[in-house]
Amino acid sequence: MPQDYSYTIEEVAQLLKVSKLTIYDLVKKEELPVYRVGRQMRVDQEDLQKYIQKSKTGSSVKEVATPKQVQHDSEKKKVIISGQDLVLDLLGKYIEKDQKVKILRSHEGSYNGVLAMYNGDCDIASMHMYDGDTGEYNTSYLKKIFVSHPYIQIHLLTRMAGFYVEKGNPLGIQSFEDITKPDLRIINREKGSGARTLLDEKLRVHEIPRATILGYEDEEKSHLDVASAVAQGHAQLAVGIEKIAKLVNVDFIPLVEESYDIVLFKSPENEQLVETVKSILQSSEFQDEVAALGGYSIQNMGKVIYESL
Repeated sequence: MPQDYSYTIEEVAQLLKVSKLTIYDLVKKEELPVYRVGRQMRVDQEDLQKYIQKSKTGSSVKEVATPKQVQHDSEKKKVIISGQDLVLDLLGKYIEKDQKVKILRSHEGSYNGVLAMYNGDCDIASMHMYDGDTGEYNTSYLKKIFVSHPYIQIHLLTRMAGFYVEKGNPLGIQSFEDITKPDLRIINREKGSGARTLLDEKLRVHEIPRATILGYEDEEKSHLDVASAVAQGHAQLAVGIEKIAKLVNVDFIPLVEESYDIVLFKSPENEQLVETVKSILQSSEFQDEVAALGGYSIQNMGKVIYESL
């Protein structure tokens, strides 16, 4: 293999047996160097080998925790945040710093994250579930799911959702009605994800039978995965968010401004966590960091959308 060999992000993910979102997170944290060829990011073989060596257990560049440190970390209260957006990772870091807790991340879609919270397996659930009858997000679903649980719904951010299409949009796709074009194949998100809910609600409102859509049953578990499927020609259309389109070789057709919210239970033991989250989201420091990421609107960040009695 030549010394100047390089890998795509997808190839690195396959080699390390992790998701592409994990690799993008390493790039964002500047733990894995990349360079661009056009709009595609690539990783040199040498840089990948250095990262692997640095990450090995016992490597001299890694600090080995003492038994006392390990015990201290295990005694920390654990807070689980569900959802896939990178802003949730940033929120977790702020919570850790403020409350001295251990943040764990679950990358479930909207409905599955809320269901995990209902079952006591999650502390903060994120969601972006479109209601075709009202044109609004999240609140109508939460009122049905948490009918007997006091909770608070807080706005995190607003972002554009729409279609990933092939470069140049050769099929001229502009609206949800275009999904019925002959021979157009989609790649779908998994059941319970916000993107899947948006598609299903739009199909219901426009009275488009799912059985008429090629690829409806083909699923991937992230915005990045469906965008990559379109970029590689496995499908001509997928539903996702604008930010990911800038990382993958696809065009984006904006269709809906979606509200991305978080929800927490109201309880005596959760009172401090709720107040901490509200304080973080309303702080200029956190909002400035999110704005610097690009692709998000932070207007109304930290606003309480709904609070049950």
